[in-house]
Amino acid sequence: MLKQLVAVAPHKAEILKYEDRELKTNEVKVQVEFASPKHGSELAGFRGESPHMNEYYDEEWHTFLPRPESDQKGVDFGSWNLGNQWVGVIKEVGSDVKDYQVGERVCGYGGVRETQIVNAINNFYLLKMPETMSWKSAVCFDPAQFALGGIRDAHVRAGDRVAIIGLGAIGQLAAQLAKLAGASYVAVVDPIEKRREVALRAGVDEAFDPINQDVGLELKKATNKMGVDVVIETSANEFALQQALRGLAYGGTIAYVGWARPFRGGLDFGREAHFNNAKIVFSRACSEPNPDYPRWSWRRIEETCWKMLSEGALNCEEIIDPVVSFEESAIGYESYVDQHPEKSVKLGVKF
Repeated sequence: MLKQLVAVAPHKAEILKYEDRELKTNEVKVQVEFASPKHGSELAGFRGESPHMNEYYDEEWHTFLPRPESDQKGVDFGSWNLGNQWVGVIKEVGSDVKDYQVGERVCGYGGVRETQIVNAINNFYLLKMPETMSWKSAVCFDPAQFALGGIRDAHVRAGDRVAIIGLGAIGQLAAQLAKLAGASYVAVVDPIEKRREVALRAGVDEAFDPINQDVGLELKKATNKMGVDVVIETSANEFALQQALRGLAYGGTIAYVGWARPFRGGLDFGREAHFNNAKIVFSRACSEPNPDYPRWSWRRIEETCWKMLSEGALNCEEIIDPVVSFEESAIGYESYVDQHPEKSVKLGVKF
């Protein structure tokens, strides 16, 4: 029997058994070597507090509508395989598959489990990995897309001063992308010291602790009272948004990347927001059409991110930390992802 990491109740993960079905002619079977979960939207579901668990987004009405009562289950604990991306080696190939071979190393989307069965015909998301590509870079493919989307939506340009709030994988990568875009000053903000240190070693200019520092004021001090041109806000915290408004230059832009829950306080649009003429752009890389359509699409963002990651333009070695064995992944998920985020950036799992 094979094994997979599953959510069995709010805040509770277990490794459970499963069986692989027979391979179809258009599919490949991959033996997974490494995997990584999401620490944002997936974690909200794991905690049983996903902001729209009993709603769905209607593409025609462009709004959230209630699910039918018969379908209002929330998170289906007991069958929900935890995890976001994986890296592995192809072990079996269906008879109709021409573009993939046994022994090739690939990356894809899916849970933390020992094997993956994937459609291998015209599937962009079964990504071949160059020999020199680190598995840690590959499993950062998903957060890199939202980081790049935020940088593009905020129109970061050469010489800009930029602040990144929230230093999970998306924020870490956004800080590196801001530097690559030519920002003259990049500050990062996070209450977790471990995450600030990772960003500093990756090349940012300054790091602030929002628990012990007035971030908005510090950003003004660092920019000769002007404030930063751009804030990339990934934490989805109302207090962080207030500090972004305080530290923003007049007429500057906040790219709001985080997926927030309802705010309970801490936000005041009558203060700096009113005087600083702030622009807030809600950024979501996978929403189509892209703001720069038709030149840019989600697929172009994906292709750009994969190229940068596969060529080593983004440093992900300290972003995937800690790395636990698959046998320890249930305890690791509960501890490093849910209960003690101060001990991790993005959890890695090694099989």
